[in-house]
Amino acid sequence: MIFDAKTKLDALLKTYPFLLEFLAGWSPKFDKLRNPLLRNTVGKLATLDQIATLGDVPLDKLLAAIGEEVRRVTGESVLAETGKADGPAPAFTDRAAKKEVLKDIIRDLHRGGDVEVLKKRFGELVRDVSGAEIGTMEQELIAEGLPEEEIRKLCDIHVQVFEDSLASQSAPQTVPGHPLHTLAEENRAMEKVVVRVQEILTHLRSEPGHKDWPADRAQLAALIASLAEVEKHYLKKENQLFPRLEDKGISGPSKVMWAVHDDVRAHLKEFRRALELGDADLVARTGLWVLQEMRDMITKEEKILFPMCLEKLDEADWIRVKKGEEEIGYAWIAPAPGWSPTSTAATEAGVAVGSDGRRLALDTGALTLEQIDIMLTRLPVDLSFVDENDTVVYYSGTPERIFPRTPGIIGRKVQNCHPPKSVDVVERILKAFRAGERDIAEFWIESQSKFILIRYYALRDKAGAYKGTLEVTQDATAIRALRGERRLLDWDRGEGKAD
Repeated sequence: MIFDAKTKLDALLKTYPFLLEFLAGWSPKFDKLRNPLLRNTVGKLATLDQIATLGDVPLDKLLAAIGEEVRRVTGESVLAETGKADGPAPAFTDRAAKKEVLKDIIRDLHRGGDVEVLKKRFGELVRDVSGAEIGTMEQELIAEGLPEEEIRKLCDIHVQVFEDSLASQSAPQTVPGHPLHTLAEENRAMEKVVVRVQEILTHLRSEPGHKDWPADRAQLAALIASLAEVEKHYLKKENQLFPRLEDKGISGPSKVMWAVHDDVRAHLKEFRRALELGDADLVARTGLWVLQEMRDMITKEEKILFPMCLEKLDEADWIRVKKGEEEIGYAWIAPAPGWSPTSTAATEAGVAVGSDGRRLALDTGALTLEQIDIMLTRLPVDLSFVDENDTVVYYSGTPERIFPRTPGIIGRKVQNCHPPKSVDVVERILKAFRAGERDIAEFWIESQSKFILIRYYALRDKAGAYKGTLEVTQDATAIRALRGERRLLDWDRGEGKAD
């Protein structure tokens, strides 16, 4: 038999099945060939030239080792024609094979592989990748057991590995008024603020003695307030785009991105605190750090998240996103008019339509759906209900909610509605409720001069079976400050005694 750089691995293994175990033992990097999924995708298409690149071994050495093993086991006279194939090996174009090569690159990256070596491997074996493919790959790696935290820590390096390919792709095009167009326009506005802050911080670092510090400090205070508008931008992604992707079975990349949002939030607070302390050097260091994070997030959005959303979401999804974004609001800009859905699929999941006046029989009376809705939305508390399957099925749309909610969370798993760092606590609370060990969990925080009381109640039917959890959030600032008495009879005389 004659084989060379262009010989397909699949053909070689069909002729000499024993070579699978030989290669897996010959180099630790070929142990991956034992994975049947890799063999059935990459293995069926890969030439020995590509296999050498995949394993980071010299082609001549690989061909010589295979030839020697065939002679040893079979006694056959084989000819391994050494030498690099003419021109570069063709890149993988099969979608499944590309994905497996990408996953293999990221696994090696997470094992500490050299970024430049892996970029070279990517350039030789794949060369081109879309944002949607990166998102799908990360989702599958998480499903296979790679921790989300590991992907989050190295997601910037992922972008470095694929940066040339991503840079060559144009930004997704949408019409003005479409939710993605609005988010992209917010990014353009954010970039202008970032550039202005960068100019001041660069000036601070280059100016001995910081003689212009008072003026710079005043400008930075206003600019930091403007940067804080990014909260609306991130909330729209967390409450609108991420739930829609979850409906399509894609949750890993969203969780990774949410964790980075929280990093930006925390570092913006540190930037503001440094300014309050008046330490110019600390301001420059913390500010430059968070600006880089915000720029990197824009890249991840426009090169990975947005293309993935355009590929995965349908028009009904975008209708829901549009409605939710209007409730959260906009950062720096007003959305352009223009986009309107052409589909009639505008009925949104989870929205009750009963307006025929019929009453719903309750334990101690009967109410119409309208009365129930009015009552729940006029209570001086925010309500959210999670059913026994941990699915968010309701929240009260009160005029001024303490914590934002949008229709995008309806039908979403409650674990996905919390930042990654708090999911473990949520899980423990739900487990204790479900087991009957606890009936209530209480927390309170102080935020923006308000005292916020948060209570979770386990709800059970008459037989004691767990039916879900009710979250009740209340601004208890005024209640906490009450003193003395104010009786019912005092009301119309205005003689209340509360201080």
